[in-house]
Amino acid sequence: MPRVYNFSAGPSMLPESVLQKAAAEVMDYNGSGQSVMEMSHRSPVYDEIIKSAQSLLREVMGIPDNYQVLFLQGGASSQFAAVAMNLMTKSRKADYVLSGQFSTKAFQEGSRYGDCKAVASSKEENFSRIPDLDESEFRPDADYFHICLNNTIYGTAWHTLPNTGNVPLVADISSCILSRPIDVSKFGLLYAGAQKNVAPAGLTIVIVREDLIGEPQEGTPTMFNYGVMAKNDSMYNTPPCWSIYICKLVLEWIKNEIGGLPAMEARNVKKAQVLYDFLDNSKLFKPCAEKESRSIMNVTFVTGDKELDAKFVKEATAAGFVNLKGHRSVGGMRASIYNAMPPEGIDKLVAFMTEFEKQNG
Repeated sequence: MPRVYNFSAGPSMLPESVLQKAAAEVMDYNGSGQSVMEMSHRSPVYDEIIKSAQSLLREVMGIPDNYQVLFLQGGASSQFAAVAMNLMTKSRKADYVLSGQFSTKAFQEGSRYGDCKAVASSKEENFSRIPDLDESEFRPDADYFHICLNNTIYGTAWHTLPNTGNVPLVADISSCILSRPIDVSKFGLLYAGAQKNVAPAGLTIVIVREDLIGEPQEGTPTMFNYGVMAKNDSMYNTPPCWSIYICKLVLEWIKNEIGGLPAMEARNVKKAQVLYDFLDNSKLFKPCAEKESRSIMNVTFVTGDKELDAKFVKEATAAGFVNLKGHRSVGGMRASIYNAMPPEGIDKLVAFMTEFEKQNG
Protein backbone atom coordinates (compact mmCIF):
# COMPACT_ATOMS: atom_id res chain seq x y z
CA MET A 1 0.00 0.00 0.00
CA PRO A 2 1.41 3.48 -0.83
CA ARG A 3 2.08 5.84 2.06
CA VAL A 4 -0.76 8.19 2.91
CA TYR A 5 -0.57 11.88 3.70
CA ASN A 6 -0.93 11.88 7.48
CA PHE A 7 -2.39 15.11 8.90
CA SER A 8 -2.54 13.78 12.47
CA ALA A 9 -2.02 16.25 15.30
CA GLY A 10 0.32 13.71 16.89
CA PRO A 11 1.87 11.28 16.77
CA SER A 12 2.57 12.65 13.33
CA MET A 13 4.48 11.67 10.23
CA LEU A 14 8.27 11.47 10.18
CA PRO A 15 10.56 12.33 7.24
CA GLU A 16 10.81 9.39 4.84
CA SER A 17 14.61 9.57 4.75
CA VAL A 18 14.64 9.24 8.55
CA LEU A 19 12.35 6.20 8.42
CA GLN A 20 14.51 4.62 5.72
CA LYS A 21 17.72 5.13 7.70
CA ALA A 22 16.13 3.80 10.89
CA ALA A 23 14.85 0.76 8.98
CA ALA A 24 18.30 0.08 7.57
CA GLU A 25 19.83 0.25 11.06
CA VAL A 26 17.10 -1.51 13.01
CA MET A 27 18.95 -4.84 13.10
CA ASP A 28 22.48 -3.49 13.33
CA TYR A 29 23.25 0.04 14.45
CA ASN A 30 26.60 1.31 13.19
CA GLY A 31 28.23 -2.12 13.16
CA SER A 32 27.35 -2.86 16.78
CA GLY A 33 25.45 -6.03 15.84
CA GLN A 34 22.38 -4.89 17.77
CA SER A 35 19.39 -2.58 17.51
CA VAL A 36 19.16 0.70 19.40
CA MET A 37 15.99 -0.78 20.91
CA GLU A 38 17.96 -3.52 22.66
CA MET A 39 21.36 -2.03 23.51
CA SER A 40 22.34 -0.92 27.01
CA HIS A 41 21.73 2.75 27.64
CA ARG A 42 25.00 2.73 29.61
CA SER A 43 27.03 1.43 26.67
CA PRO A 44 29.54 3.63 24.81
CA VAL A 45 27.62 3.20 21.55
CA TYR A 46 24.40 4.57 23.08
CA ASP A 47 26.27 7.28 24.94
CA GLU A 48 27.36 8.61 21.54
CA ILE A 49 23.74 8.65 20.34
CA ILE A 50 22.31 10.65 23.25
CA LYS A 51 25.23 13.09 23.37
CA SER A 52 24.98 13.65 19.61
CA ALA A 53 21.25 14.29 19.89
CA GLN A 54 21.77 16.85 22.65
CA SER A 55 24.61 18.54 20.77
CA LEU A 56 22.61 18.69 17.54
CA LEU A 57 19.60 20.18 19.33
CA ARG A 58 21.84 22.88 20.79
CA GLU A 59 23.31 23.60 17.37
CA VAL A 60 20.08 23.59 15.37
CA MET A 61 18.13 25.68 17.92
CA GLY A 62 21.03 27.92 18.90
CA ILE A 63 20.67 27.10 22.58
CA PRO A 64 22.98 29.25 24.77
CA ASP A 65 25.56 27.56 26.97
CA ASN A 66 23.79 28.60 30.19
CA TYR A 67 20.80 26.37 29.41
CA GLN A 68 20.45 22.68 30.22
CA VAL A 69 18.95 20.31 27.65
CA LEU A 70 17.05 17.51 29.37
CA PHE A 71 15.66 14.41 27.66
CA LEU A 72 12.83 13.23 29.91
CA GLN A 73 9.70 11.07 29.84
CA GLY A 74 6.03 11.51 30.69
CA GLY A 75 4.99 13.76 27.80
CA ALA A 76 4.53 17.52 27.87
CA SER A 77 1.60 17.00 30.25
CA SER A 78 4.03 15.82 32.94
CA GLN A 79 5.69 19.23 32.74
CA PHE A 80 2.49 20.97 33.81
CA ALA A 81 3.38 19.77 37.31
CA ALA A 82 7.17 19.62 36.97
CA VAL A 83 7.46 23.29 35.95
CA ALA A 84 5.48 24.36 39.02
CA MET A 85 7.40 22.06 41.36
CA ASN A 86 10.79 23.29 40.16
CA LEU A 87 10.13 26.98 39.46
CA MET A 88 7.31 28.09 41.77
CA THR A 89 9.61 28.19 44.78
CA LYS A 90 10.05 31.82 45.85
CA SER A 91 6.76 33.75 45.90
CA ARG A 92 4.80 30.58 45.12
CA LYS A 93 3.00 32.59 42.41
CA ALA A 94 2.77 32.05 38.65
CA ASP A 95 0.85 33.78 35.84
CA TYR A 96 -0.77 31.89 32.96
CA VAL A 97 -2.36 32.88 29.65
CA LEU A 98 -5.20 30.56 28.67
CA SER A 99 -5.17 30.22 24.88
CA GLY A 100 -6.40 26.64 24.53
CA GLN A 101 -6.89 23.27 26.15
CA PHE A 102 -3.29 22.55 27.05
CA SER A 103 -2.51 25.94 28.57
CA THR A 104 -5.70 25.54 30.61
CA LYS A 105 -4.61 22.10 31.79
CA ALA A 106 -1.19 23.51 32.67
CA PHE A 107 -2.88 26.26 34.71
CA GLN A 108 -5.10 23.77 36.52
CA GLU A 109 -2.18 21.49 37.34
CA GLY A 110 0.07 24.36 38.40
CA SER A 111 -2.66 25.59 40.74
CA ARG A 112 -2.14 22.43 42.81
CA TYR A 113 1.30 23.72 43.82
CA GLY A 114 0.83 27.44 44.35
CA ASP A 115 -1.04 30.65 43.57
CA CYS A 116 -1.65 30.57 39.82
CA LYS A 117 -3.43 33.45 38.11
CA ALA A 118 -5.08 33.39 34.68
CA VAL A 119 -4.05 36.84 33.45
CA ALA A 120 -5.87 36.50 30.10
CA SER A 121 -8.12 34.04 28.29
CA SER A 122 -9.83 33.65 24.92
CA LYS A 123 -12.14 30.90 26.11
CA GLU A 124 -15.27 32.95 25.37
CA GLU A 125 -14.25 33.03 21.69
CA ASN A 126 -13.65 29.26 21.79
CA PHE A 127 -9.92 29.99 21.72
CA SER A 128 -10.10 31.20 18.12
CA ARG A 129 -7.36 33.77 18.79
CA ILE A 130 -4.49 34.59 21.12
CA PRO A 131 -6.07 36.68 23.89
CA ASP A 132 -5.38 40.37 24.35
CA LEU A 133 -3.03 41.12 27.23
CA ASP A 134 -3.24 43.79 29.92
CA GLU A 135 0.24 44.08 31.42
CA SER A 136 -1.24 45.63 34.58
CA GLU A 137 -2.56 42.12 35.32
CA PHE A 138 0.96 40.66 35.31
CA ARG A 139 2.44 40.11 38.76
CA PRO A 140 6.07 41.32 39.02
CA ASP A 141 6.75 38.90 41.87
CA ALA A 142 5.52 35.82 40.00
CA ASP A 143 8.05 33.00 39.79
CA TYR A 144 7.25 32.51 36.09
CA PHE A 145 4.82 33.43 33.30
CA HIS A 146 3.43 30.52 31.27
CA ILE A 147 2.16 30.39 27.67
CA CYS A 148 1.50 27.70 25.07
CA LEU A 149 3.30 28.99 21.98
CA ASN A 150 1.20 27.02 19.46
CA ASN A 151 -2.29 25.71 20.14
CA THR A 152 -2.72 22.39 18.36
CA ILE A 153 -6.46 21.99 18.79
CA TYR A 154 -7.50 25.51 17.81
CA GLY A 155 -4.91 26.33 15.15
CA THR A 156 -3.55 29.48 16.79
CA ALA A 157 -0.04 30.65 17.61
CA TRP A 158 1.77 33.48 19.37
CA HIS A 159 3.48 35.85 16.93
CA THR A 160 4.54 38.44 19.54
CA LEU A 161 5.82 37.36 22.93
CA PRO A 162 4.45 38.98 26.10
CA ASN A 163 6.70 41.45 27.92
CA THR A 164 7.21 39.81 31.30
CA GLY A 165 10.11 41.93 32.52
CA ASN A 166 12.25 40.03 35.02
CA VAL A 167 9.72 37.23 35.35
CA PRO A 168 10.97 34.12 33.49
CA LEU A 169 8.84 33.23 30.47
CA VAL A 170 7.90 29.54 30.23
CA ALA A 171 6.45 28.05 27.06
CA ASP A 172 4.98 24.77 25.93
CA ILE A 173 6.33 24.42 22.38
CA SER A 174 5.18 20.86 21.71
CA SER A 175 3.51 21.58 18.38
CA CYS A 176 5.95 24.15 17.01
CA ILE A 177 9.39 23.01 18.19
CA LEU A 178 11.91 22.99 15.31
CA SER A 179 9.36 24.56 12.93
CA ARG A 180 11.17 27.92 12.93
CA PRO A 181 13.98 29.68 14.79
CA ILE A 182 13.26 30.58 18.43
CA ASP A 183 15.34 33.00 20.48
CA VAL A 184 15.83 30.68 23.44
CA SER A 185 17.40 33.48 25.50
CA LYS A 186 13.98 35.15 25.77
CA PHE A 187 12.68 32.20 27.79
CA GLY A 188 13.46 30.79 31.18
CA LEU A 189 12.21 27.37 30.16
CA LEU A 190 10.84 25.62 27.07
CA TYR A 191 9.29 22.17 27.03
CA ALA A 192 7.85 19.89 24.36
CA GLY A 193 6.52 16.43 23.73
CA ALA A 194 8.46 15.03 20.77
CA GLN A 195 5.69 13.26 18.85
CA LYS A 196 4.72 16.13 16.57
CA ASN A 197 7.96 17.44 15.07
CA VAL A 198 10.87 15.57 16.63
CA ALA A 199 10.46 11.85 17.22
CA PRO A 200 8.01 9.09 18.18
CA ALA A 201 6.01 9.48 21.38
CA GLY A 202 7.98 8.84 24.55
CA LEU A 203 10.55 11.63 24.58
CA THR A 204 9.97 14.93 26.37
CA ILE A 205 12.43 17.79 25.84
CA VAL A 206 13.05 20.45 28.50
CA ILE A 207 15.37 23.40 27.84
CA VAL A 208 15.90 25.29 31.09
CA ARG A 209 18.12 28.20 32.12
CA GLU A 210 20.63 26.99 34.68
CA ASP A 211 19.87 29.66 37.29
CA LEU A 212 16.29 28.33 37.47
CA ILE A 213 17.51 24.89 38.51
CA GLY A 214 17.74 24.91 42.27
CA GLU A 215 15.86 23.55 45.21
CA PRO A 216 12.43 22.35 44.06
CA GLN A 217 9.37 22.33 46.24
CA GLU A 218 9.47 19.90 49.15
CA GLY A 219 8.09 16.53 48.12
CA THR A 220 8.98 16.87 44.45
CA PRO A 221 9.45 13.35 43.04
CA THR A 222 13.02 12.56 42.03
CA MET A 223 11.94 11.94 38.43
CA PHE A 224 10.49 15.48 38.27
CA ASN A 225 13.57 17.14 39.79
CA TYR A 226 15.38 19.12 37.08
CA GLY A 227 18.53 19.30 39.21
CA VAL A 228 18.76 15.53 39.50
CA MET A 229 18.13 15.05 35.79
CA ALA A 230 20.70 17.70 34.81
CA LYS A 231 23.33 16.27 37.18
CA ASN A 232 22.84 12.84 35.62
CA ASP A 233 22.82 14.07 31.98
CA SER A 234 19.23 12.79 31.51
CA MET A 235 20.47 9.31 32.40
CA TYR A 236 19.25 8.96 35.99
CA ASN A 237 17.17 6.02 34.77
CA THR A 238 16.70 4.30 31.41
CA PRO A 239 15.84 7.05 28.91
CA PRO A 240 13.48 6.60 25.92
CA CYS A 241 16.37 5.25 23.85
CA TRP A 242 14.63 4.70 20.50
CA SER A 243 12.88 8.08 20.52
CA ILE A 244 16.17 9.84 21.29
CA TYR A 245 17.82 7.97 18.41
CA ILE A 246 15.05 9.10 16.01
CA CYS A 247 15.39 12.63 17.41
CA LYS A 248 19.05 12.53 16.38
CA LEU A 249 18.13 11.44 12.85
CA VAL A 250 15.46 14.15 12.54
CA LEU A 251 17.94 16.82 13.67
CA GLU A 252 20.43 15.55 11.06
CA TRP A 253 17.65 15.79 8.46
CA ILE A 254 16.87 19.40 9.44
CA LYS A 255 20.54 20.39 9.44
CA ASN A 256 21.77 18.54 6.37
CA GLU A 257 18.76 18.09 4.08
CA ILE A 258 16.58 21.11 4.90
CA GLY A 259 19.34 23.58 5.68
CA GLY A 260 18.50 24.55 9.26
CA LEU A 261 15.58 26.28 10.93
CA PRO A 262 15.48 29.43 8.74
CA ALA A 263 14.99 27.18 5.70
CA MET A 264 12.47 25.08 7.63
CA GLU A 265 10.48 28.17 8.54
CA ALA A 266 10.38 29.33 4.89
CA ARG A 267 9.18 25.89 3.83
CA ASN A 268 6.51 25.78 6.55
CA VAL A 269 5.22 29.29 5.89
CA LYS A 270 4.87 28.51 2.19
CA LYS A 271 2.98 25.28 2.89
CA ALA A 272 0.59 27.00 5.28
CA GLN A 273 0.03 29.92 2.92
CA VAL A 274 -1.06 27.59 0.11
CA LEU A 275 -3.74 26.11 2.35
CA TYR A 276 -4.85 29.41 3.93
CA ASP A 277 -5.06 31.09 0.53
CA PHE A 278 -7.42 28.38 -0.63
CA LEU A 279 -9.54 28.63 2.53
CA ASP A 280 -9.75 32.42 2.36
CA ASN A 281 -11.09 32.22 -1.19
CA SER A 282 -13.33 29.18 -0.75
CA LYS A 283 -17.11 29.50 -0.73
CA LEU A 284 -17.51 26.16 1.07
CA PHE A 285 -14.67 25.90 3.59
CA LYS A 286 -14.06 28.48 6.32
CA PRO A 287 -10.95 28.82 8.51
CA CYS A 288 -11.60 28.83 12.28
CA ALA A 289 -8.67 30.78 13.71
CA GLU A 290 -8.64 34.55 13.42
CA LYS A 291 -6.16 35.71 10.80
CA GLU A 292 -3.71 37.49 13.11
CA SER A 293 -3.44 34.40 15.34
CA ARG A 294 -3.10 31.66 12.72
CA SER A 295 -0.70 28.77 13.22
CA ILE A 296 1.54 27.47 10.44
CA MET A 297 1.47 24.03 12.05
CA ASN A 298 -2.25 23.36 12.60
CA VAL A 299 -4.93 24.64 10.24
CA THR A 300 -8.53 24.34 11.44
CA PHE A 301 -11.53 24.75 9.13
CA VAL A 302 -15.23 23.86 8.75
CA THR A 303 -17.96 23.84 6.13
CA GLY A 304 -20.65 24.89 8.61
CA ASP A 305 -22.54 21.64 8.04
CA LYS A 306 -21.59 18.73 10.32
CA GLU A 307 -22.84 16.12 7.86
CA LEU A 308 -20.82 17.69 5.06
CA ASP A 309 -17.76 17.84 7.33
CA ALA A 310 -18.14 14.12 7.99
CA LYS A 311 -18.53 13.41 4.29
CA PHE A 312 -15.37 15.36 3.53
CA VAL A 313 -13.34 13.51 6.16
CA LYS A 314 -14.59 10.14 4.89
CA GLU A 315 -13.85 10.87 1.25
CA ALA A 316 -10.50 12.44 2.06
CA THR A 317 -9.49 9.36 4.03
CA ALA A 318 -10.42 7.12 1.10
CA ALA A 319 -8.27 9.33 -1.14
CA GLY A 320 -5.20 8.97 1.11
CA PHE A 321 -5.51 12.13 3.25
CA VAL A 322 -5.88 10.72 6.76
CA ASN A 323 -6.54 12.12 10.25
CA LEU A 324 -8.24 15.31 9.07
CA LYS A 325 -11.10 15.15 11.56
CA GLY A 326 -11.04 18.14 13.89
CA HIS A 327 -10.97 18.00 17.67
CA ARG A 328 -14.42 17.68 19.23
CA SER A 329 -14.15 21.13 20.86
CA VAL A 330 -13.81 22.79 17.45
CA GLY A 331 -15.40 20.27 15.10
CA GLY A 332 -14.87 20.31 11.37
CA MET A 333 -11.40 19.55 10.13
CA ARG A 334 -7.81 20.09 11.19
CA ALA A 335 -4.79 19.70 8.95
CA SER A 336 -1.64 19.38 11.05
CA ILE A 337 1.14 20.21 8.63
CA TYR A 338 4.24 19.62 10.68
CA ASN A 339 7.80 19.66 9.38
CA ALA A 340 7.68 16.23 7.78
CA MET A 341 4.59 16.98 5.68
CA PRO A 342 6.00 17.49 2.16
CA PRO A 343 4.84 20.52 0.16
CA GLU A 344 3.22 18.25 -2.42
CA GLY A 345 0.97 16.90 0.34
CA ILE A 346 -0.55 20.36 0.72
CA ASP A 347 -0.84 20.84 -3.03
CA LYS A 348 -2.66 17.54 -3.41
CA LEU A 349 -4.95 18.25 -0.45
CA VAL A 350 -5.93 21.62 -1.93
CA ALA A 351 -6.60 19.95 -5.29
CA PHE A 352 -8.84 17.41 -3.53
CA MET A 353 -10.66 20.17 -1.60
CA THR A 354 -11.18 22.13 -4.82
CA GLU A 355 -12.83 19.14 -6.46
CA PHE A 356 -14.90 18.41 -3.34
CA GLU A 357 -16.16 22.00 -3.37
CA LYS A 358 -17.19 21.68 -7.02
CA GLN A 359 -19.16 18.55 -6.21
CA ASN A 360 -20.70 19.76 -2.94
CA GLY A 361 -20.65 23.56 -2.96
